[in-house]
Amino acid sequence: MRQTRIPCVIMRGGSSRGPYFLASDLPADVATRDAVLLAAMGSPHQLQVDGIGGANTLTSKVAIISPSAEADVDVDYLFAQVDIGKALVDTRPNCGNMLAGVGPFALEAGLLPATGDETLVRIRNKNTGALVEALIQTPGGEVTYDGTAEIPGVNGTAAPIMLRFRQVAGAKTGRLFPTGLRSDVIDGVEVSLVDCAMPMMILRAADLGISAEAAPTEIDGDKALLARIEAIRMEAGHRMGFGDVTDSVVPKVGLVGPTDGADFAVRYLTPHAVHKALAVTGAICLAAAAKCPGTTVHSVSKPVGDIATIRHPGGVIEVPIAMNGAEDVAWAGMQRTARRIMEGTLLVPGRVWAGDKPMALAAE
Repeated sequence: MRQTRIPCVIMRGGSSRGPYFLASDLPADVATRDAVLLAAMGSPHQLQVDGIGGANTLTSKVAIISPSAEADVDVDYLFAQVDIGKALVDTRPNCGNMLAGVGPFALEAGLLPATGDETLVRIRNKNTGALVEALIQTPGGEVTYDGTAEIPGVNGTAAPIMLRFRQVAGAKTGRLFPTGLRSDVIDGVEVSLVDCAMPMMILRAADLGISAEAAPTEIDGDKALLARIEAIRMEAGHRMGFGDVTDSVVPKVGLVGPTDGADFAVRYLTPHAVHKALAVTGAICLAAAAKCPGTTVHSVSKPVGDIATIRHPGGVIEVPIAMNGAEDVAWAGMQRTARRIMEGTLLVPGRVWAGDKPMALAAE
């Protein structure tokens, strides 16, 4: 059976990696599109050996980009988290790391022109509705990936990509605190349920008998702890209005505590394994919660000023943040980097998608 050819670019976005597609090159039908993404990544399989996934949640991500119909927005970005062990594609969350690659990809795909040595790309995240401004380095009118910026979790240096997130508070539920409370109690544990860039359930690590600076392998290896966290997360999903979140990565989980050299420490679960660093969207949610008295984060954090500093397994991340009143975020920023790694044609079995254009050719 013929295989279907799909244009594809593999990029590192922040501390994540995955394929970037133009929406026009994928099936319009959502079910067929998801089947294509599963085949592309090689899921479900723990090694993703029959696809290009990296057998890790950070490398089983997809970015889908298209021109925006909005007058003041350049491109639309849909993020998809492809499950490794299950035939599941989740488009409910956003990913701020993969977002870092959207601006460069859009420019090099010709979706908008460079405007000088720096180009502002206005991005609408279709998962959450948030508006993001990305400042891309384009010396001489061309995207460059070379530079001196460093980010935790990535070797070497690269050109800085400045992201500024707007319209992030209550992006999924309409409220920064979906239950109307800054802290709830679930199964005897105090939690803060927060919706800002990424819906999260945030707990004090000490309340579960662990440290917020524990090694990720220590947490991942404690099956009883993970089961308890998941039971609490199930109830949190209902309270936040998401219903049954068994097959969703939302809400994510943050285990927070005090630390030296930063405002607070966190171990971020994705949600069934500890992130080796910290998701951009998660960092924004945590920073917003830290600014609000009465939350679990605020109770363990040093006073947060204009920039929240958060210690995670890969280092310390800085989140510039400005509040607009007591329970709204005017904007939050982040410096990321990205790199275009490979460009070419992805092949998926014809039984998954026969294609609806002349690109459905026999693979040689």
